[in-house]
Amino acid sequence: MIRVLTLDLIDDAAAIAEYERWHVPGNVPAPVVAAIRASGVTEMEIFRTGTRLVMTMAVTPGFDPAAKADADAADPQVAEWEARMGTFQRALPAAPDGSRWTPMAPIFRLSDHP
Repeated sequence: MIRVLTLDLIDDAAAIAEYERWHVPGNVPAPVVAAIRASGVTEMEIFRTGTRLVMTMAVTPGFDPAAKADADAADPQVAEWEARMGTFQRALPAAPDGSRWTPMAPIFRLSDHP
């Protein structure tokens, strides 16, 4: 299953460059990567245009976003990473309370059309 989420970055070129630098291979702390995988995420990609980010996640059937959020909050290294990334991010107006990443609802799938 694929989940898609979105948020905005603060509108500052230097901050955006710093955010991207943090996501270069080798810069994301290993415990953060391990926690993502342990939650049932098998692949994750983040795309950017301007200040808008879109994240896709391929997840296992048992993936539970609430359980992942709880585990992330309980892990000091992941919580530190999330706090650091939060300095660059802005939730969209439609974001659920307390969340920066906003789930996107699928509205079209080519394979559904003959």
